[in-house]
Amino acid sequence: MTCFLVCYDIRDAKRWRRVFRIMKTYGEPWQYSVFFCRLRTVDRTRMEAELRRAIHHEEDRVLLCDLGNDGEGALGAITGLGRQKLALERIAVF
Repeated sequence: MTCFLVCYDIRDAKRWRRVFRIMKTYGEPWQYSVFFCRLRTVDRTRMEAELRRAIHHEEDRVLLCDLGNDGEGALGAITGLGRQKLALERIAVF
Protein backbone atom coordinates (compact mmCIF):
# COMPACT_ATOMS: atom_id res chain seq x y z
CA MET A 1 0.00 0.00 0.00
CA THR A 2 1.02 3.57 -0.62
CA CYS A 3 0.29 6.54 1.63
CA PHE A 4 -1.23 9.71 0.19
CA LEU A 5 -2.09 13.11 1.52
CA VAL A 6 -5.13 14.35 -0.42
CA CYS A 7 -6.02 18.05 -0.28
CA TYR A 8 -8.81 19.76 -2.14
CA ASP A 9 -10.33 23.16 -2.80
CA ILE A 10 -13.90 22.84 -4.03
CA ARG A 11 -15.76 26.05 -4.94
CA ASP A 12 -19.34 24.81 -4.56
CA ALA A 13 -20.79 23.56 -1.24
CA LYS A 14 -22.75 20.73 -2.88
CA ARG A 15 -19.67 19.46 -4.73
CA TRP A 16 -17.57 19.90 -1.56
CA ARG A 17 -19.95 17.62 0.40
CA ARG A 18 -19.86 15.06 -2.42
CA VAL A 19 -16.05 15.06 -2.45
CA PHE A 20 -15.95 14.84 1.36
CA ARG A 21 -18.21 11.75 1.30
CA ILE A 22 -16.01 10.15 -1.38
CA MET A 23 -12.86 10.84 0.60
CA LYS A 24 -14.31 9.42 3.84
CA THR A 25 -14.52 6.03 2.10
CA TYR A 26 -10.81 6.09 1.21
CA GLY A 27 -9.05 7.81 4.08
CA GLU A 28 -9.11 9.54 7.42
CA PRO A 29 -9.87 13.27 7.66
CA TRP A 30 -7.08 15.35 9.19
CA GLN A 31 -8.63 18.75 8.49
CA TYR A 32 -11.68 20.03 6.61
CA SER A 33 -10.23 19.38 3.15
CA VAL A 34 -7.21 17.21 3.96
CA PHE A 35 -7.24 13.41 4.14
CA PHE A 36 -4.58 10.80 4.88
CA CYS A 37 -5.07 7.63 2.82
CA ARG A 38 -3.38 4.23 2.64
CA LEU A 39 -4.34 2.89 -0.77
CA ARG A 40 -3.71 -0.06 -3.00
CA THR A 41 -3.21 0.82 -6.66
CA VAL A 42 -6.74 -0.28 -7.53
CA ASP A 43 -8.22 1.87 -4.75
CA ARG A 44 -6.26 4.92 -5.87
CA THR A 45 -7.55 4.41 -9.41
CA ARG A 46 -11.15 4.12 -8.17
CA MET A 47 -10.81 7.17 -5.92
CA GLU A 48 -9.38 9.28 -8.74
CA ALA A 49 -12.18 8.21 -11.09
CA GLU A 50 -14.85 9.13 -8.51
CA LEU A 51 -13.19 12.49 -7.84
CA ARG A 52 -12.89 13.28 -11.56
CA ARG A 53 -16.66 12.76 -11.91
CA ALA A 54 -17.45 14.80 -8.77
CA ILE A 55 -15.45 17.98 -9.38
CA HIS A 56 -15.82 20.87 -11.80
CA HIS A 57 -12.47 20.80 -13.61
CA GLU A 58 -12.45 24.53 -14.36
CA GLU A 59 -13.18 25.65 -10.77
CA ASP A 60 -12.01 22.95 -8.34
CA ARG A 61 -8.64 21.47 -7.47
CA VAL A 62 -7.61 18.16 -5.89
CA LEU A 63 -3.98 17.40 -5.01
CA LEU A 64 -2.71 13.89 -4.31
CA CYS A 65 0.67 13.87 -2.58
CA ASP A 66 2.38 10.46 -2.74
CA LEU A 67 4.13 9.83 0.60
CA GLY A 68 5.58 6.47 -0.40
CA ASN A 69 5.10 2.93 0.82
CA ASP A 70 3.03 2.20 3.88
CA GLY A 71 4.91 2.45 7.14
CA GLU A 72 6.22 4.80 9.75
CA GLY A 73 8.46 6.60 7.23
CA ALA A 74 5.45 8.20 5.53
CA LEU A 75 4.03 9.53 8.77
CA GLY A 76 7.49 10.65 9.88
CA ALA A 77 7.72 12.85 6.79
CA ILE A 78 4.80 14.98 8.00
CA THR A 79 5.43 17.81 10.43
CA GLY A 80 2.47 19.30 12.27
CA LEU A 81 2.46 22.69 13.98
CA GLY A 82 -0.15 23.92 16.42
CA ARG A 83 -2.99 21.77 17.71
CA GLN A 84 -2.16 18.15 17.06
CA LYS A 85 -4.53 15.66 15.51
CA LEU A 86 -6.07 13.32 18.07
CA ALA A 87 -5.11 9.68 17.74
CA LEU A 88 -8.04 7.68 16.44
CA GLU A 89 -8.74 4.35 18.05
CA ARG A 90 -10.04 1.82 15.57
CA ILE A 91 -12.28 -0.87 16.99
CA ALA A 92 -14.38 -3.53 15.38
CA VAL A 93 -18.14 -3.07 15.63
CA PHE A 94 -20.27 -6.18 15.42
